[in-house]
Amino acid sequence: MYFAGIIAEYDPFHNGHAWQLAAARAHGAKYVAVALSCGLTQRGALPLLPESVRVAAALASGADLVFALPAPYACAGAEAFAQAGVALLSAAGCDGLVFGAETPDPALLTQTAQLLLTQDYRTALRAALANGARSFAVARQAAVQSLCPDSGAAALLDKPNNNLAVEYCKAILSQGAALTPVPLGRQGADHGQALGSGGGPYASASALRRLWAASGPEALTDYLPPSALPFYRQARAQGMDTDFAAAHLAQLALLRARTTGPDCFAGVRGVSEGLDRRLYAAVQQAVSWEGLVDAMTTVRYPRARMRRLALDAALNYQADALPALPPYLHLLGARREALPLLKNAALPVGHSLAKLARHDPACAKVADAQRSADALGTLCRRTPAPLGERYRQKIIFLPDLLDC
Repeated sequence: MYFAGIIAEYDPFHNGHAWQLAAARAHGAKYVAVALSCGLTQRGALPLLPESVRVAAALASGADLVFALPAPYACAGAEAFAQAGVALLSAAGCDGLVFGAETPDPALLTQTAQLLLTQDYRTALRAALANGARSFAVARQAAVQSLCPDSGAAALLDKPNNNLAVEYCKAILSQGAALTPVPLGRQGADHGQALGSGGGPYASASALRRLWAASGPEALTDYLPPSALPFYRQARAQGMDTDFAAAHLAQLALLRARTTGPDCFAGVRGVSEGLDRRLYAAVQQAVSWEGLVDAMTTVRYPRARMRRLALDAALNYQADALPALPPYLHLLGARREALPLLKNAALPVGHSLAKLARHDPACAKVADAQRSADALGTLCRRTPAPLGERYRQKIIFLPDLLDC
């Protein structure tokens, strides 16, 4: 592996992320590129910190190139999220994909991914759902168990990072991407694990966001690489972190403004099985964002999926309105010596979103969806910022960063 790729949110960048970058180097990577969630996150929320802060932390901690994973793909289920990230890193020329997994067995992960691409699996999945499986996740495990009872694949899918790891392998296979999967065992805290639960210097990003909300960035010091903390201090001093109470009100206001009749959400992406009517009914009664999500969530419809659906509706992300995969490489930050790697990029590449948007209609559609997410995010900071920041943001170069 010469040119490794990582798909990440870095919200916030912490010791576990720094360890992963170092591990990529230990596996032979001379360069590491990151596809970074931009504007929105997979949990169906705005990020705590804007991309400029997260990019700076990543570059200062060892990343060479950071690309935007555009908002519509960043705020998507595991399959679409993985497909988009793999497509970007493959187009950039990466030859390896480094990711975390509770079971860092590349052969088993790939074997499971191959199974999920078969018609036999799709048939078994439909049967499990028709037989009353409580959720998609339960149906998927049942389908895999019925086809490969002794492989360990069904147990593999019981862990959150394994699920995403399998989706990465699926994306590599389905796209024919020249990426070697490099799974790494998760260090310290598990996904979502509370602080003080045996993670040592490692903590989950969700625990760190809660700690930030309670005590600010200084409280995160033990869980951050020293290179990241100055950027977080500056972001806090300038009010660049998200005010989630304001965000929740703004998102609910957008939903109310779009509630024009019972079918108003029928075209939103991710709608199926009458979820548009369920969302419409929930918006009528909700007086808080979390109350809305509570009303939508069931065993069959997990909370994260309902958050994403509601946010898609708020931002008017319509089904089939966007290309299945990102159509450009938006370069957010770089070490200058890594730029020659992009001379053979398979997608339009540049640091100016305005220029990328003019490349073709597909690029324009994705850039417009990004603009909608950015408009929400900049308004909902502790110190709100005016529209258009994305179009004014210059590429972040590491030498310039260290001189500041």
